[in-house]
Amino acid sequence: MDAQLRSLVASRLDKVEERLHEACRRAGRARSEVTMVAVTKTVSPLVAAVLPELGIIHLGENRPQELWRKAAALSAGICWHMIGHLQRNKVERTLPLVHLIHAVDSLRLLQALESEAARQQRIVDVLLEVNASSEATKQGFAPSEVPVLAPKLAELRQVRVCGLMTMAAYEEDPQRCRPTFAALRSLRDHLQTELGSQALKHLSMGMSNDFEVAVEEGATLVRLGTILFEGLPGVEA
Repeated sequence: MDAQLRSLVASRLDKVEERLHEACRRAGRARSEVTMVAVTKTVSPLVAAVLPELGIIHLGENRPQELWRKAAALSAGICWHMIGHLQRNKVERTLPLVHLIHAVDSLRLLQALESEAARQQRIVDVLLEVNASSEATKQGFAPSEVPVLAPKLAELRQVRVCGLMTMAAYEEDPQRCRPTFAALRSLRDHLQTELGSQALKHLSMGMSNDFEVAVEEGATLVRLGTILFEGLPGVEA
């Protein structure tokens, strides 16, 4: 089963790579400008462990407890991305494990991260989550709130804001997601102007249904789960 699983995952990765290369080519970008984060929220540690064997070291989890569990089960050397909501009472245990926190959705969370990172004497890299599609069911800062955050962000010492993150509304035609991604890029550029020298290099946007459009609009991180794992053994329905 292990060999079969490895072969299935490798085949899916190859197909995704082809699509990523083609999207980068259309956008006039180098493939190296885009990092694929394999979202392992529906898979067992056994399935997740196949990814680093295939050269994929950027793994993402939606729930802190699941990130803790998989980080303990898998080998060192993985760059863990916390891509879901992080409750403040989970910050202490999560910080030592993560490469990047994608979904910072409030000033209270920013302040909690700043305080705990200072206590742990570490720097933590984060992205601000923006509800760029303006959906009532989604978390994140409203687009109008982001530029006025600049003075608060400039005061941070332990938290390094590296860019923005969003989720587009699900669309059968992914081209309809393009305005959401373009809006996030524009918002990042505006905030970059406000912050000056602080580099906002990342745009985390694009998932299995719409990642190619996101890449064309400037994504540096795409979060892919369904396209890699759906239907595989050891994957939740």
